[in-house]
Amino acid sequence: MQGTTQKIKDFVAFAAKLKGDEKGEAQIFLDRLFQAFGHAGSIEVGGIFEYRVHPGKTTKFADLVWPRRVLIEMKKRGEKLQKHYLQAREYWINLTKDRARYVILCNFDEFWIYDFDYQMSDPVDRMSVH
Repeated sequence: MQGTTQKIKDFVAFAAKLKGDEKGEAQIFLDRLFQAFGHAGSIEVGGIFEYRVHPGKTTKFADLVWPRRVLIEMKKRGEKLQKHYLQAREYWINLTKDRARYVILCNFDEFWIYDFDYQMSDPVDRMSVH
């Protein structure tokens, strides 16, 4: 059985081959991320892609919500993540009963990890995929 360190290295190698297209590659990227951490996949743990969020009378779509655990919002490779903080926060606020502990913004190269129970304005961690 492959160890977690090797699975993460394999994920990094896989991610480097992607173009970083949000619409075409985000779901497979996230599924492989979950696998790198020892899960069968994002759906298998209870994650929901294109989770419907209802801020007011509109419907918006969060890229992935694992209810009560994590909300992940993907952006295309190279996108400045700070530009999307308000979007992610709005999604988190409107999750209500499924509100996740963590919110992650990702652009295929970086993960900005927020814990809004701890602090609202800055990520508690920033990680590079490389």
